[in-house]
Amino acid sequence: MSAHVTAVRHMPVALQYAEVAVPGAGVGLVAGVFAAGVASMAGLPALQIATIAAGLGVPLALLGAGYCVLLAMGKFGVGALGPAAFYWLIGFPLARLVDQYAVAAVLGHDQALREPLLSFLAFQAMLSMGFAIGFLWLHERIAPHMLVRIKDHNPVAAGLVERYVSQATQLEERRRTAKEERAEKRSRRRGSS
Repeated sequence: MSAHVTAVRHMPVALQYAEVAVPGAGVGLVAGVFAAGVASMAGLPALQIATIAAGLGVPLALLGAGYCVLLAMGKFGVGALGPAAFYWLIGFPLARLVDQYAVAAVLGHDQALREPLLSFLAFQAMLSMGFAIGFLWLHERIAPHMLVRIKDHNPVAAGLVERYVSQATQLEERRRTAKEERAEKRSRRRGSS
């Protein structure tokens, strides 16, 4: 038995999932950095910018990692917007709430929210759809490339790569069938005229 196969066998399952979760965590961190960039352009103080980056980036990174784990477990379909939107419908408002409380605590404010909690959460839930679309778009461009690189030593990643390949194959088959059907309709119309 080769050392590579032995290494795969002995890699703890938790580490396999943790490795698969890296792209989602990365997307969450990028969102935190983006929020810090927006705060910087607004001219906010450096302490507040750093707090926004961490207060939003860390919860979004953890939630992004959770999304990847659930995806690897088969709870979500590859590239499926519906489950991702529902996931972020809950996750994004909670991340924003953590962010608000972190900023208030660091800046010494007595009040974290300017509006009632339910109003804040409802507004953030509305914004979550846009975040879900952006998260999914970025994740689907990053994750497959990373998964291909780690699939040889990570069985969880290998299973997820198989799902991506299966989905791509099905999509290509649908496109080919639709193209053939269109060509057949065109030839029938030409033959009947």
